[in-house]
Amino acid sequence: MLNWLPLALLTALCLALYNFFIKLAANHVPAAVGAVVLQLVAAGLGAIWLVKLKLQGEPLTITGKGLMLSALAGLGVGLAEILTFVVFQRGVDSSVGTPVIVGGSVLLTAVLGVLVLREGLSMPQAGGLVLIVVGIALLARGH
Repeated sequence: MLNWLPLALLTALCLALYNFFIKLAANHVPAAVGAVVLQLVAAGLGAIWLVKLKLQGEPLTITGKGLMLSALAGLGVGLAEILTFVVFQRGVDSSVGTPVIVGGSVLLTAVLGVLVLREGLSMPQAGGLVLIVVGIALLARGH
């Protein structure tokens, strides 16, 4: 198994930049415009990656289920992008809004993993989720 942690940390950096630039853009464009621009850039990047894989001869197995689940993920991220713009347009600090959004996402994804996918959760991992709830409560307090 390849070491996933460096890649996960790089992904976290990319998500941090995503949230940071949404915060900066939020008061300069309507939420829908910002979300569409963001999605067009992301789609372009994805298209470049897809062409690269195709040119390298990578097998690209596509199923109807995979396309449907990807579309549902796109629906979720599209709504999340619009709502993130709206949250920041309402004046919340990036240092508060981003951890609440991302922490809430992590918490809800873990709950879905346990309840829907029947994934296991150790006591230390459950404790980590409790800490996320406490962190969200502390961050949101007074805002």
